[in-house]
Amino acid sequence: MTLIIGRRELLAALGGAAVAWPLAAHAQQPERMRRIGVLVPAAAGDPVFQARVGAFLQGLAVLDWSIGRNVQVDARWAIDVAEIRRHAAELVALAPDVILASGTTTLGPLRQVSRTVPMVFTGVGDAVGGGFVDSLARPGGNATGFIAYEFSFSGKWLELLKEVAPGVTRAVVLRDTEVGTGASQFAVIQMAAPSLRVEVKPVNVEGAAEIERAVAGLCARSEWRPNRDRQLPGAVLSRPDRQAGGPPQAARGLLRSCLRRLRRPDFLWA
Repeated sequence: MTLIIGRRELLAALGGAAVAWPLAAHAQQPERMRRIGVLVPAAAGDPVFQARVGAFLQGLAVLDWSIGRNVQVDARWAIDVAEIRRHAAELVALAPDVILASGTTTLGPLRQVSRTVPMVFTGVGDAVGGGFVDSLARPGGNATGFIAYEFSFSGKWLELLKEVAPGVTRAVVLRDTEVGTGASQFAVIQMAAPSLRVEVKPVNVEGAAEIERAVAGLCARSEWRPNRDRQLPGAVLSRPDRQAGGPPQAARGLLRSCLRRLRRPDFLWA
């Protein structure tokens, strides 16, 4: 899943966290140091996340938070799941005023460590289904933030697949079992299937290697016959929002190679 954090969202996220800091106390103690934890599910040199963290720091400056004067930012970068968990524990132990979490990969481990430290998340697929918030209107608990997309769009993926290849009558949904959004996404796709006369089936996979094997198996078992049987098999790949481990990138790359090799329209990366 590609996560794009706009500057407006970053500023809003910071502003939401700042509400919890007494404004009066801030005015009386301008030099009081606040502490923000940032947990990033990427390597420290990742250019995309470097840009996002840079935008976040710009947002701090716009809101008159100056690093070293009235705020300290503790950032942790990791791809490995175990490393993310270790960094989550480290950040909570620092007792920050708020922690910024990017995606389910980081929010899950942070919430396992603390249910009291305020957390602002971005790019989480299903905050309610994942148990991070009570509801979108009233989050409750210690976490609030921005979801990645509206689940009703999941049904559109199947509609798009049908438009691209009208002969598709069967579709599988590859979903990462480590991501809580998979069940919710499949439920929406399943509801859209009858009206499109498509039979859908979930295929549970875990991690980049399994997703790669599943996509390879689908390509190997599905023969594209443009001038014969129009009852085509198809695949809708559910978008995992887990950045660590890279399942989306692995599946997308393999799918592209299948499409180039077989020149078939009936596979869709959703």
